[in-house]
Amino acid sequence: MRFVVTGGRGFIGSHFVEKALALGHKVIDIDKMTYAASKTLPWDDHENYEHVNQDICDLNHIPPCDYLINFAAESHVDNSIHESGTFLKSNTEGVHNLLELLRGKVYERPVFFHISTDEVYGDTISGTFSEGDRLNPSNPYAASKAAAEMFVLSHGRTYGIDYVITRSGNNYGERQYSEKLIANSIMCMEDSRKIPIHGDGLYIRDWIYVKDNVDAIFKIIDAGVKNEVYNIASHNEMTNLEVVKTVVSWFTDEDYKQFIKFVPNRLGQDVRYSICNEKVKSLGWLPNYPKGLKRFVK
Repeated sequence: MRFVVTGGRGFIGSHFVEKALALGHKVIDIDKMTYAASKTLPWDDHENYEHVNQDICDLNHIPPCDYLINFAAESHVDNSIHESGTFLKSNTEGVHNLLELLRGKVYERPVFFHISTDEVYGDTISGTFSEGDRLNPSNPYAASKAAAEMFVLSHGRTYGIDYVITRSGNNYGERQYSEKLIANSIMCMEDSRKIPIHGDGLYIRDWIYVKDNVDAIFKIIDAGVKNEVYNIASHNEMTNLEVVKTVVSWFTDEDYKQFIKFVPNRLGQDVRYSICNEKVKSLGWLPNYPKGLKRFVK
């Protein structure tokens, strides 16, 4: 197949591109190379890979393809709290522009595959969110992603654009930018700095290894599913303290407490994320790393 990928130099997008090329697909990667993008990747000179350095907000043409897969997004919650306008532009207006470009395609219109987040549901003390539950975002990042989903759904109904939306848990793994918890913890250990932890460290997230997320995306593509929403999660709930304790254990057998420091909560702090993955499992997907954290640091 031919994929047009947006944000393929970013964290999750780069793992999708890597697998797509390994499977023999062709990839056109539209990425404006923000601070979080990988400047070089092993497949830069691959015959089936092309990088286009452009912002999705300014794009005026979608190359012919089978799927347009949108990974492009601003994703750091703290940044959205300090300056939400950038998130509105990239995460919402950028998606709207892509949809409008697809609307103009009369022939050979691709499926729009939108990568979203479990944060659109907001948090929950107990229970697990399913795909049909109400969206209740808690921070500007999540709000911008939820707004983008509304445009996807409305363009699907009004203009007949075929779509898929996936909402995944907290991804981790290779090539993640250092502002995220696990990547930042690794960097702090390497630099002999204390790892900052919000509040009491007991906030819960559902962690998924990035390659498991990408495998689920391909499982959906291979099934030929259209006009559906899928949660992608490992049911691997861990507190921030448990996560940091695991990362510290990759470096030393000493007590993790001496390597951390507690910092004030972020504004609007979510207590717990939890999403049901039964729908995507019905397609035959299961995570290869369902419990704890896969060690990816040598």
